[in-house]
This record gives sequence, C-alpha cells and structure tokens, in this order.
Amino acid sequence: MAAELVEAKNMVMSFRVSDLQMLLGFVGRSKSGLKHELVTRALQLVQFDCSPEVFKKIKELYETRYAKKSSEVAQPQPQQHRSPEALSIHSSYDRGSTVARTSISTTNIDYPALYGKYLNGLGRLPPKVAKPEVRLVKLPFYTTLDELLKPTELVPQNNEKLQESPCIFALTPRQVELIRNSRELQPGVKSVQVVLRICYTDTSSPQEDQYPPNIAVKVNHSYCSVPGYYPSNKPGVEPKRPCRPINLTHLMYLSAATNRITITWGNYGKSYSVGLYLVRQMTSGELLQRLKTIGIKHPELCKALVKEKLRLDPDSEIATTGVRVSLICPLVKMRLSVPCRAETCAHLQCFDAVFYLQMNEKKPTWMCPVCDKPAPYDQLIIDGLLSKILTECEDADEIEYLVDGSWCPIRAEKERSCSPQCPILVLGSSDVNGLLPTPNGNGENGKATADVVDLTLDSSSSEEEEEEDEEEDDDDEGPQPKRRCSYEKGLVSAC
Repeated sequence: MAAELVEAKNMVMSFRVSDLQMLLGFVGRSKSGLKHELVTRALQLVQFDCSPEVFKKIKELYETRYAKKSSEVAQPQPQQHRSPEALSIHSSYDRGSTVARTSISTTNIDYPALYGKYLNGLGRLPPKVAKPEVRLVKLPFYTTLDELLKPTELVPQNNEKLQESPCIFALTPRQVELIRNSRELQPGVKSVQVVLRICYTDTSSPQEDQYPPNIAVKVNHSYCSVPGYYPSNKPGVEPKRPCRPINLTHLMYLSAATNRITITWGNYGKSYSVGLYLVRQMTSGELLQRLKTIGIKHPELCKALVKEKLRLDPDSEIATTGVRVSLICPLVKMRLSVPCRAETCAHLQCFDAVFYLQMNEKKPTWMCPVCDKPAPYDQLIIDGLLSKILTECEDADEIEYLVDGSWCPIRAEKERSCSPQCPILVLGSSDVNGLLPTPNGNGENGKATADVVDLTLDSSSSEEEEEEDEEEDDDDEGPQPKRRCSYEKGLVSAC
C-alpha cells in the first residue's frame, strides 16, 4: 500500500495542468487555481482519499499522457540544457513507464523539483510555497483519534448562491473496528464517531465551528440531520444556531467501501473550510472524573490565594478585613458539591462543577456564571480549601474568609430573622401571659383578667371620631339614649 501511494504521488507530480484538472474534476473538487495549487490539492487527495477508483484514474491519466509522448520519441529534437539535479529528479518519475523521455520544457522542471523531495521525505516545502493551515479549536467533549480530511476550503464552482461540494473517502479496517467495538452513549449513537466540522477559512488562530447559510449534508444516499436554531424570546434578536460537529457515523458504510459526502451551502461572500475526523465523544461524567484526577488545587495554595486577595493595599484608603463566599451554587441555587472555578477568574466564589459540565454538554458556552467571562474546561480547578470547608460546615450557607486565611461560618442573620416582629400589646397588667377573659368575666382562680386590646376588629379611629361628632351634635339638640358598646366585656377600643 505504501509503495502504491508513493507511485501515485510521483505520477501526480508529473501531470500537467490539464491532467490535474481532469483528476480533480473526477472526484468533484475545485479545478480552478494556479498549477502549484492544483498540485497541492491533488496530493491531499492521494494522501487522504486515495481509493481504488482514484488510483485507477491517476494511472489512466499517466498512461494516456505518455502514450502521446511515445509518438514523439522517434522524431529527433534538439538537445536542451538541463541541470544535473533536474535530470536526477525526472529520472525517478520515468521508472514507472517503459517509454524513455528525451526532452522536457523548462516550465515543467520547477514543480516536480519543488514537490519531489517533499514527497519522498527528503526535505520540506520552501517557505514561499507553504501556506498556513486552518486549525479548529479543541472540543472538551471530543477526543480526536484520526484526521480523515484536513480542513479544506469550500470553493464555489459558479456564481450561483447555492453550491455543492462533494468529497469521497474510505475507512481503514482499524477505524471500522474502533467504531464497531465502541460503547453506545444512547441507542444508535456510538462513542467513536466520524464527524464533520465546518469553520471560517482563517489561519490566524484556531477557529470555532461555524455553519455556512443553507447548509445541508448528504452522506451516500441519505441526508444527515444538522442542529437547528435556538428560539429567541427577545424581539429583534435573531435566533442562534448551535454549531457543533455533525455525526455522520450512522449513515456511513462501515467497511472498505468508498463513502461519498455532499455538502450543500450558501455562497454569500464568506469562505468556509470543512474537515473530517474520527473522534471519541466524552460524557460530562467522564470529564468530571478527569477534573477530579488532575484539577484539584491544594488547600494550602487556595489559602495563600485568599491571603493575597485580602492583603493590605497601601494605595487603597479602605482596608478589607474579610470576604464572604456563598456555599450555594449560582447555577442551580443548591449547596455546592464540587466547588469549581476557572484559574483565570479573579473571584473566590465557586460554582458546582457537576451542573456546569452538564449544562455545557447540552449547550456549550463555557462562560463563568459568576463573572460572565470565559471559563474553558482546561482552565477549571477544584477548590480544595472550599471542599474541606463544605465537609466541616454543614449548617451554614455562607462563610467569611479572614485576612490570615482562616474562615468562619455566618449564621447570625439567619437566627435574627427568626425573632418575632409584632409583640402582643397588654394593657392594665404587668402579666405578660394574660389570657382572654372568659364569658363570666373571671379568669382562672377567680382573679380578674387583664384588659387586652383587640386589633382584629373592623372599626377604625376615623369612624369613631365621626360617631363622636354625631353625638356632640345630638347633645346640642337634646339628650339621646346611650348607645350600647359592641365590644365584649373585658376588651377596650384601640383609640
């Protein structure tokens, strides 16, 4: 297989522009560009997607080209001056053909000389030809096992808004076994997957997944589901689409057969690149276990951080003697179980790693819920000091760190809130345990009961003042019969 691969590369290197265009058109790739771009594209095809059909086409083009050359062998042609290096390189290309070559134009010398050494592992491409590659950000929930297709630019074939870009590849027996022997995350979903990732064509920094408009992915003869848009509750705000790796495994041939992927996308000016990867998908529980293994910060280091935060600043007029930290997770409003924060965060407040990983498994944002700044997985730590405090302080929901690094629970406010707000008002007696009078007016043991103000009656002071005004008017006119008081015996009015 390795010998055939080297032979295919050597044959591709001897192709002219027309041959390269025919080869790239055969597999549905872009045929536009300069010759060195076509050569690079064809070499990537040989390196990563060299199926038996592709190898047969390369051999066919090679034999067709040199069959035409054989008719020119009998005709004498003037000898052209060539450097010894060029002769040695071209002699290596002629090993696969029985026809001797008598001449070569100077325009055909450069590219084989340029790429021949790189293909045989004897050197690297010159800096002026090597282009930076598109890189994708690492995803915490995906571990890359193999790179099936390096990020390749989606090149429009015409001026239409809707474009199609095909791609063919085949899995190796080892890759097929990895997929078949992997466990199921859920019915029909294997942990080892072939995923398609799409991003902007930008080589300045690692790129996040980003779908082009009107995207559709067809694997062999079936369309693959693509994540939809999140609904937006805010007026005037466009709904967002979660751009994640697209799982193609369930629609692929898990054999040596060639798989064909067709990507339909909208051409609206932005450039996109696609890549194929064999990955192992992780769960939030596995990431939590990994974090517990390598991400716990020692309590003494956490204590030193507390002292650093509370250290006296000579430039500040306000001295900080302590800082309060809640033991309640800001995400779910429950008591912390695995206190966690990002190493880059400036605060001491933690959130629960269990719920944080679960939320990012459903909707990956990786933003700190405390300060709303990026908190990626590889920056997370488990606070060893706060973990120890959680086991020792079970009856408080908040603590305070002191200047010396020690801590104390905060319970005073909770206890104070339990005290009664409205004491009972008792009139005419110093006995605070006075009881309401019995119907005969006597309390227990024959003693007179205390007078109690009943604040639950419907009468108000304003109504009684109006009644007193009416009585004064009645006194001017003449004596009126006395009104009976509606209160029970032993109770007095609040006015």
